[in-house]
Amino acid sequence: MLTLFFVDDLPTTVGSIYEFNNEDALHAIRVLRMKSGDLFNLSDGKGRWSHVEAKEVHKKHMTVEVLESGFEEALTTHFTVIQAIPKGDRIKESIELCTEGGADRIVMWKAERSIGKSDDKIEKLQTTAREASKQSRRFRIPEVIGVATTNAVIDQIAQADLALVFHESATMKVSQLVVPGCKKVAIIIGPEGGLTDGEIDTFAAAGAKVALMGRPVLRSAHAGLAALSAVNTALSVW
Repeated sequence: MLTLFFVDDLPTTVGSIYEFNNEDALHAIRVLRMKSGDLFNLSDGKGRWSHVEAKEVHKKHMTVEVLESGFEEALTTHFTVIQAIPKGDRIKESIELCTEGGADRIVMWKAERSIGKSDDKIEKLQTTAREASKQSRRFRIPEVIGVATTNAVIDQIAQADLALVFHESATMKVSQLVVPGCKKVAIIIGPEGGLTDGEIDTFAAAGAKVALMGRPVLRSAHAGLAALSAVNTALSVW
């Protein structure tokens, strides 16, 4: 699959010449050593894409020609991952993995046992989602939102066709709880210290289903990807 870069002013007219000159262009030139004749994709991060060919490569920018352009429709199933804020660099890791797993929106949640902080990092985390989207060749960059309260999570549950909160105490498996045809799915992931009994009871009372993610207990930053994989498979999205 072709390398992907994002631009704000995506060229879409076939045959047009475009000056590619943002930070992605610098990466393409200095790190990937792209040269005249190389093919790659540009996208606006909202579904629209253009297949381009490098014509002239300079030190800090390149000119490209648009060979083809199109629009990728969003999947009919929309995934929101509500991630309890992990500590340290695991915040970034959770964003990367959820993006690669197909999340459409990632909500950073301040759980009772959350140690990490992300109040001043949302803009940086959105950049992380952008970079992970390039890595996973996504034409749609997920939205990163935060920091959410528990009451805000309850609102997210109310808006979902299916809300799953994952916890090792659950007795029902994902495959037993997923309802075919769900269009709006919310996945709730607890912090390293685990969800409190009060949080589980609150979410269950709001309509969320408490689900088991198998026998192994995953790191908080990794659980979102595992949950997305399981639900995507159960809904036959994958």
